[in-house]
Amino acid sequence: MNIELKEITIKELTNGYEDNAENGVVGYGGKLDIRPPYQREFIYKDKQREAVINTIFKNFPLNVMYWALRENGKYELIDITFEVIDGQQRTISICQYVDGVFAYQNRYFHNLKKDEKEKILNYKLMVYVCSGTESEKLEWFKTINIAGEKLTEQELRNAVYTGKWVSDAKRYFSKNGCVASKIGSDYLNGSAIRQEYLETVIDWISGGELEDYMATHQHEPNANELWLYFQSVIKWTKETFMKYRKEMKGVEWGFLYNEFKSGKFNPKKLEDEVTKLMQDEDVTNKKGIYAYVLSRKEKHLNIRAFSDNQKRESYERQKGVCSICKENFKIEEMEADHITPWHSGGKTNSDNCQMLCKEDNRRKSGK
Repeated sequence: MNIELKEITIKELTNGYEDNAENGVVGYGGKLDIRPPYQREFIYKDKQREAVINTIFKNFPLNVMYWALRENGKYELIDITFEVIDGQQRTISICQYVDGVFAYQNRYFHNLKKDEKEKILNYKLMVYVCSGTESEKLEWFKTINIAGEKLTEQELRNAVYTGKWVSDAKRYFSKNGCVASKIGSDYLNGSAIRQEYLETVIDWISGGELEDYMATHQHEPNANELWLYFQSVIKWTKETFMKYRKEMKGVEWGFLYNEFKSGKFNPKKLEDEVTKLMQDEDVTNKKGIYAYVLSRKEKHLNIRAFSDNQKRESYERQKGVCSICKENFKIEEMEADHITPWHSGGKTNSDNCQMLCKEDNRRKSGK
C-alpha cells in the first residue's frame, strides 16, 4: 500500500464544489468524492463548523485529512479520482463557507475583503492519500488516529465493500427519515445516520457474519433482499406481539424471527403472559421476556438473585447444613437455591430460599 502526504489549498479543494444531495458531494475540480456511499450525512453542529473556520482564519493547522485513491484512478494523471475517508465534516464545512451557505462572525465569504479571501483560499490542508487493496485500506482505516467524528465499524465495512449494493442499502437504512426508520424505529436501537440500523439488519440476516454477507452481495445491483427481509421481521414482530411496549426497542428481533418464524404462536396468549411477566418483580430483564416466551429459556429473564441477607437467614436456619447432602459447610462454600423453582411459581424471598453446597446446586440446576 502507498501513502503520500499532499498539500491541498482551499482554492483547489473548493474548485468545482457541488452538493447534489442524494447524488453526492464533489470537489477538487470534480475529482474528489467528498461523501462516498459509506459516509454519513453532514452532522456537524454550528459550533463545530465555526471552529473549523476559526482555525483557518487564525492560520492554525487543521487536523490531517485522509483520502483514498480509487482503483480505477491513475495516480498523477488527469483522470485520478479520490474519495474522502476521514475529514468529510471538515471538508464540507470549508466548502459550505466558501460557497456562502453560512456566515462566520456575521460575515459571509463574499463579505470579506480581497486580501482576507486570498488568505482563506491559499490556506493549505494536509491530506494523506492512500492506495492499495481493499483489505490494506481497511486495516489502515482502523489503525490511523482518526480525528473529529470517527467512522463506526459499519462505516468501515461500507468503505471496503463499497458499490451499488451499499449505495442501495444506504438508501433504505442510512438516511434521516429513511423508510426503515418509518416502519421500524420503535424496534431498533441507535441511529440511521450512524449506520447502526444497517449494521443491525445485516447482523440479523447474516447470523452475525456481516463481512461475509457484504462481500457476497457487494457487486449486486440492489439491496432488495435485505429490505424485504427487514420488512418481514417487522411484520412478524407486530403480528406476534400485538401490543407495543417501550421494552421492545432494541430486542434482537431478527434473530428471534430467524429461529421462530415458522412456529405457531397464539398472540393473545403471548400477550397475557407478557403482561404477567412485566409485573413480576423477580424478572429483572424485561426486554428478555420476548425471547423467553418464545424459547422458554430462563436465562433471558435474569431472575432476581437472593440478597446476602436472605442467604444468611437461610444459612443460619439450616445451621450450615446443605439441604441435599446434609453436610456442614461455610457460607462462602454454599449457594442460594429456589426451593420451588421460579417457573413453578416460586418467589425470590426468604421463605423460598435454601442453601446448597456448590456441587449439589450445580447438579440440581444442571450446570
